[in-house]
Order: sequence, then C-alpha cells, then structure tokens
Amino acid sequence: MHAVIAALARHAAARPMHIALSDGACEMSYGATYYAVTRAEAAVHSLGTATVALALDNAPAWLLLDLATLAARLRCVPIPGFFSPSQQLHLIADAGVELLITDRPAFYADLLQANGIRAERAPELEVATSRLAQFLLRRNSRPYLPARTAKITYTSGTTGAPKGVCLDGDALARVAQSLADAAQLKAEDRHMSVLPLATLLENVAAYATLVAGGSCIVPPLAAVGMQGAASFDCECMLSQLAAHRATTTIATPHMLRGALDLLATGHTRPGTLRFLAVGGAPLPASLLDRAAECGLPAYQGYGLSECASVVTLNTPTATRRGSVGRALPHVTLTIAADGEVMVGGATLLGYCGSASGTPDVWPSGDLGYVDGDGYLHLIGRKKDIFITSFGRNVAPEWVEAELTATRAIAQAWVYGEGRPWNTAVLTPAPGCDRVHVDAAISKVNAILPDYARIGEWIASAQPFSYANGELTANGRLRRDALLAHYRPHIDRLSTRSETHVL
Repeated sequence: MHAVIAALARHAAARPMHIALSDGACEMSYGATYYAVTRAEAAVHSLGTATVALALDNAPAWLLLDLATLAARLRCVPIPGFFSPSQQLHLIADAGVELLITDRPAFYADLLQANGIRAERAPELEVATSRLAQFLLRRNSRPYLPARTAKITYTSGTTGAPKGVCLDGDALARVAQSLADAAQLKAEDRHMSVLPLATLLENVAAYATLVAGGSCIVPPLAAVGMQGAASFDCECMLSQLAAHRATTTIATPHMLRGALDLLATGHTRPGTLRFLAVGGAPLPASLLDRAAECGLPAYQGYGLSECASVVTLNTPTATRRGSVGRALPHVTLTIAADGEVMVGGATLLGYCGSASGTPDVWPSGDLGYVDGDGYLHLIGRKKDIFITSFGRNVAPEWVEAELTATRAIAQAWVYGEGRPWNTAVLTPAPGCDRVHVDAAISKVNAILPDYARIGEWIASAQPFSYANGELTANGRLRRDALLAHYRPHIDRLSTRSETHVL
C-alpha cells in the first residue's frame, strides 16, 4: 500500500470523524474520504486503463481521484488548466493517456474530435459532490514510460511542448513525509490550496497534509481569486484564507507581493495563518522583510519537478534571510565544480518517451552555494530560461521565435524573470509602426498560454547588432547586454506609467 494511502487508512481508523477534505460547501471526514478513495479506485480500475489524466478544477474530487490512482497503482497525469489547447494535446499524446476524467466535457469532446483523437464516452463518474465525464482514448501505440511510474507531471514548459517528468510513488511519499516533518504539520492544520492541484507543489502539499492527519481545503480556483495562470484577486484570496481558517498555504512571489500591498492599506491579516510557503520563482529578500513587518508568516522554499517538488525550505524554527532554506530530511545537496546545485534523494525515473536513464543526483540547472549552517543560497540559472513571478517557466527563444515569425517584427528579446508579465524589446520591420506591432503581438498572444504572453513592449533604440554588442558574431542575442541596456526602461514600465502595456 502506498504510504499516503496507508496514512489515510490509519487516520480513518483512529479519527474517522476528523475532516480530511472540504471545498467550503461540503466537508468529508477521514472515514468518508477513505471509503470514497476505495470506491473511486474500483471505478477507475474497472475500465482497464493504465494512464489516467485528470482535467479538473480544484475540488475534493480531484484529490480523491488522484489518491485512487495511487491506490490502484495506475499512472496519474494532471492536466493544468492554464496550458494552451495545443499543450494539452501534446500532454495527452506524449503521456499516452488512455482515460481522461474531466468536469469540462464539452471542451474536451470538441478538442479531441477536432484533432482526430478517437474517444468514446464511458459512464459518468460520481465522486464526492461532482459528476464527471470520462473519455476512453483509443491508441494504436503507446509511448515508452519508465517502470514504476506513478505520476507524470508537466511543468509550464520551456517550449511549446513541455516534457513529462515521470515520478514513482516512493519519491512522492518521501517528499510528502519530509514536508510534513519540516513544516511541523499536525492534525489541527487546515491547508488551503490557492494554486492548482495540477501543479506538483500543491499536489504534494496536499499529500503532506493528509500524512499529518490535517484538513485539505480545496475550493474551486475562481472562489479563491485565481484567474488562469497570470492573474488573481488578492483581496478574495486573503478573505478566503480567513473565512476557511487556513493555517497553511502556498503562494507565488507575485501573490505575496499583492497580499502585502493590500495589507498595507489596512486589509485584515488572516489570523489563523501560521505558515505561508513561497516558491516557484525568485523571491527578493525585501519582500520577506515586508512580510515579517506586517506579521505575515512567509517562508521561502525551492524545488524541482525532477526531484518530486520541494527540495529546501525555510521554516519558523530554521530560517535565514536570503536563502531558500535547508534541505528536507530526505534530500542530499552537493555543489558541482561550476557552482551548479546537485540534488539527490527523490529524483525522477525519466521523461516520457525516453528510454535514457537518469542520474541519482540531479543537476538542477541553478547556481548556488550551501553556507556553514546548511542553508542553500541561489545565485542564478545556468541557462536562459526565466521564471515569472507566478512560477511559470518560459524559454524566451520560444516566444521570440513566434514574434519574429510575424511580418511586423524584425527582432525580439523577451524578459520576465520574477515579473508578473513579460516584456519584449522589439525592432519593428521596415514600414511597420506601433499599430502593426500591437496587432502582431495580439495574434501571437492568442496562440500562447497566458504565462508566456507579452504584457508590454519597448521599441529597440536601434537594431540589435554585433557592432553595438547586442548580438554575437553568429547572430545570437547577447542577453546580458540587452538586460543591462533595457532594464531601466523595463523597471519604469513596471509602474505602468508608460504606454504600450498590452
């Protein structure tokens, strides 16, 4: 039996009436939750499929079905709602999804049919208070998947076709237990999800809460103020945290910044909140200083999908300014000769479709150091990928290629590290003015997922060239030089005081 399912069974036996799951309107005890998981396990197992995709809003049903796949030893593939339709199709094909369970049947029926994916409707599935559609997908071939794969998680993607990270159940269990221990989770804790359960971090946090015997509060995302991947209603989030008496939650840096701005105006701080974990993107130390000043218990952490999510975490009993915390109990950290952070302890089995093995110690792609007291400090990323303040990975080359593929844009450089929207510095094509460029960006944004879209743009002072130091000899962008040149303009735009914010 999987460790999380075993913990659920223990709590159901010891405290059957204690609340395990709630969406705000309906509560489920541990006894009822364990029974519902066993029923859902039988239902999904009866269809004879091995790879099950969940395309659901946050709800008790999401967790019940996820736990059911763990119990049945099936492969679970969460589909992030903020993925573009083309990315969702890629995910479905790449993972070899055989059963898709969704609360949006019309959308997926149209999507599958329009793209020639053979699907038939299975009987509706009733889970908790949700009635869900099931699509059986017929395939001529199946992709290679590593043995023991329990979960296939797709990040927001560094290209238009993100990779599927294959994780086994033991890795997920180790991280959940370590997270429960580090955060000192208890049965009295009420963890409220304000991020999608389809993101691995939020998924594992729910496991940790259940391992500790606490309560998972999982309202629909709109109810807590989340709107897609790139906007949210901060007042709604704070109000819901207070209304649900949440003791723990997870937020991105941009969400924390919004909460602090609102609290500065006199908004009431959620009084029961004791641990607000912040991750997914770089976090300025000044933001944590502001949080401490207003009594908001914010603590920075760090994780990787390839390492089953959380790797390090600051906590109320062990925190250091400027660090991303100490390694969780199951993690080993080393620093390579070039400064790259190497992580061991719960690494991936491999990627979907690839038979290549993976190392036991994972190269993170981040540069950093561990201080004398064991706290990890990050310096920067080895590659050009940036992470928005909403925690979404974006490869600028992908977006730049889409922009320069239009007739109106000759050159493009895109930047969005730690910011709520992406900025493009553009060289308009000859004969094209701002009207043409705005129209071109609108067309590109329409085919990009929301986290990769351009929010504002600046006309380049002159075309990028080798002569002015903004291109290499072979025509590649010199990103450091472009950042040094245009950062002051980007910083001014962040106040929204200049025009051409889209």
